[in-house]
Amino acid sequence: MRARIAALMVAVAGITASMATPASAASTTNGTGEAACIAAANRPCVWLEKDGGGVVGVAHVSPASSTQLTVVQVEVRTQRAWGSPWVTVASATTVTKGYAKAVTPRVVTGDLKMICAVGGPALEAEHQVTTCTAPF
Repeated sequence: MRARIAALMVAVAGITASMATPASAASTTNGTGEAACIAAANRPCVWLEKDGGGVVGVAHVSPASSTQLTVVQVEVRTQRAWGSPWVTVASATTVTKGYAKAVTPRVVTGDLKMICAVGGPALEAEHQVTTCTAPF
């Protein structure tokens, strides 16, 4: 039993560590409402914006070149109770040449929330990257 608990704690620590960097990037803004993210080509920058009584998920991707067909999909996910599955309740996708930005519809809920985004070259799924905020 102790081994199972230890294994669970290691798994939780790994998941928490993997989400810490995107969450910290999403916590500051550059004055225009966009998150101050580390500039990296084909890596989505994801954050939330408070909208009335709810939240909006926002993400953008800077391409490797201005002629690249770029995709970004942002989702607001909710979880009703600890251990239950995350459910996508709002989503938005943008495909365009160059810089791509997507904004979800507003979500109003008391459930635990998380914003996730997938982005990168539209024609190369193997090079697309997923980033999520920490649950809030």
